[in-house]
Order: sequence, then C-alpha cells, then structure tokens
Amino acid sequence: MVTRRGFLAGASIFAGASAVTACSSPATPQGAASEGASTSLKGQVVAFDGRHQAGIDTPHQAHLNLVAFSLRAGVDRAGIRRLLRLWTEDARALCAGQTPLGSLEPELATAPANLSITCGFGSRLFDVAGLASQRPEWLHPIPAFYRDQLREEWGEADLVLQICCDDALTLSHATRHMIRAGVDYAATRWVQQGFVNANGVLAKDETPRNLFGQKDGTINPRSDQEFQDVAWIKEGPEWAIDGSCMVVRRIAMNLDTWEELDRGSREVSVGRTLDTGAPLTGTAEFDAADFTATDSVGLPVIDPASHMARSRASEDHPEQKILRRVFNYDLPPDPTSEQLSNAGLVFICFQKNPDLQFTPIQQRLDEQDRLNQWISHIGSAVFFIPPGTNPEDSSADEFWGARLLAD
Repeated sequence: MVTRRGFLAGASIFAGASAVTACSSPATPQGAASEGASTSLKGQVVAFDGRHQAGIDTPHQAHLNLVAFSLRAGVDRAGIRRLLRLWTEDARALCAGQTPLGSLEPELATAPANLSITCGFGSRLFDVAGLASQRPEWLHPIPAFYRDQLREEWGEADLVLQICCDDALTLSHATRHMIRAGVDYAATRWVQQGFVNANGVLAKDETPRNLFGQKDGTINPRSDQEFQDVAWIKEGPEWAIDGSCMVVRRIAMNLDTWEELDRGSREVSVGRTLDTGAPLTGTAEFDAADFTATDSVGLPVIDPASHMARSRASEDHPEQKILRRVFNYDLPPDPTSEQLSNAGLVFICFQKNPDLQFTPIQQRLDEQDRLNQWISHIGSAVFFIPPGTNPEDSSADEFWGARLLAD
C-alpha cells in the first residue's frame, strides 16, 4: 500500500485534469424511499415549460442519455426551425407522460418518472442558420490542455439533447423517439450514457458518489441567487437571456491504479474524507475548509496540490464557479487494454461563460492536480442552451431557440 508520507513525498503531478470531485449537482430524491415509492415515482413530472429549460437546476435523475447530432446536408434555417418545433412539441408531451403525435408505442410514455429533455446548439448551427454574427463569443471548443487525450468520436456537434429520467425504460423510449423524430434533419453523432444513485437510495439533500467513491457535488450552487450568479445568462441579446452554456467533458478514470492507493492517500488527493465528504480540516461535508492549517509535522492538512485546493474559486476570481451535473459511466473492459475497467464520468457543467468560468478552473487543474494521475479527458464539446419555452407567452420562445431562428 502507498502510505500518506510516501505519497506526499513521491507525488509531484502536473497533468491535464478535471473537475472530478465535487462535480455534480446533489441527487435530491424526488420520491419517498418507502413502500409504494415506485408507484409514486411513475407519475412524477418535471415541468417542461418555464423561464429556464428543465434538466439544469433539476435534481439529478438516475439515468442519462446525452445525444449529439450533426445537421444533415441541405438543412437550412427553415429546416432547423422545423426540427426544433417538432422536437419541442414531442419533448413536451413525453415529459408530461403523453404520447407524441405519430408515436406507435403509447404504453411506453405513460410513466414520465421525472423525465427531462434539454436542448443545446453547437457552434456550427449558427453558421448553417446564417447567424454566424449572432454566435456567442464563448461558443467555441475549449482550448486544448497539456494532458488532454481527446478523441474525435466524443467531439463537437451541431445539436445536443440531454435526456434524463429515473426509469431506464422511459429513458430508452424517449431517446429512441427523439432520434427517430429528427432523422430527416439530423444524424446521431454520439451517445453518452450515464447513471447516478437511483431515486430513493439517498437521503434528502445527500450528495451522490462517483466511481472513485467520492462525494460528488458538494460545492454546487444551491440557492436561487447562487444559480443566478453561476448558471443563467443575464446579459446580451433577448434570445439568450435565461439561457446557459453546457460544457461536456468525457473523463476516463483508471480504477485499477486508483485502487492501489490506501484510503489516506486517496483522501489527500482530493482534500476531503471519503466517508462524509468533509474537508480534511472539518467534520461535516459542508464545513468551510481551512487551507492554512498544518499537521503535527508542519505539512498542510489540505495539500495545496489536492483537487479541492486547485479547483476552488479565489477571492480575486469569485466568478470561477460552475454548476456540475455529472453522471458515471461503466462499460465493458476494452479487450485491447490491460485495464480491468472502462469507467469514468460524463462531466456536464453549466455556466454563463466558459471562458470566464470553466476554462480558468480547468487550466489550474491542468497545471497541477493530484487526481491527474488517475484521470484522462477523452472528449470535449460546448453548447449554447437557449432559454425555456412558453407557448402561451408571446414574449417567450414557443419552441427551443424560436426568437434566435426567426426570419
């Protein structure tokens, strides 16, 4: 086993990193963990229409299908409008437990189970729609980092649908329907599937864990004001107000080598205890960390190179915060690899402007983070998330991006 002393003496890691710890919103159960909970879950609905799209500040559902699309040749702005009108109408029905027009499987739509469908636009969509001059300045690929091992198959796309649900069958049906409904306009580019703790497993407000065993989502915004400060666009053209930006990073986690560490060394890497998620200077998960505290031999209690220390916002840059909404993935081992696992994170985060929020955080982690020894970024994409919809309000979008795409 690697001792804490040996770990601290031997580890000087400068690598490409990720927000792995404290990296997803809390999975607040949406149904009671009691007898009959499955029955109550069946009818639970996340409101589709509203000021913001659902699936951003919505408590975590258990399952994720993140589907990216490429616009087909010949599709123009009018075609994009038709696609988004169709998708919005069908998503609204599915999220309400209703059968979309043209569906042949009405029985599969009756249990929404907190289904949410969130739509985002990639950079190229603005070009195809003849709206390049309207593209947000931040809507571009995240700059390459030293340790990135990005793969083209997980790269940028024209459109994305984040489909989340507490029931795997409902999720599968909704995903299949949305892909099928848009097939004349958009081809599937990639699908990233993920999971967190199922509804009812965690106590209210308990933070879920990632596959390293860490509490994952401790420092997310929680109050309405914190969400306003971090996630929602408040300045710019009217069609962007109350929208957001989604950054997707696919992060491979080497469970084999992580499991070679003793428990103390794992906690030093993160800066938090594994059992409670408390900072190493505290006793409870949400205790404020003391980064100046030292132990009996003069070493910092929270290692300055720990993930917690490197990812925190400074007093000089309080805007460097993000809303993490992260899911685990666990696939069959690659037969060409000696690793016993093929696991990691579908790291999704929301913010107003990644140039000012995500990228500076990631740059610090790229320069130094003890977790870099066990993680690799293998995918990256950025999307503009238009505001929510309200077909009853003429000043709001009837469908996703309606005001942006108007003639």
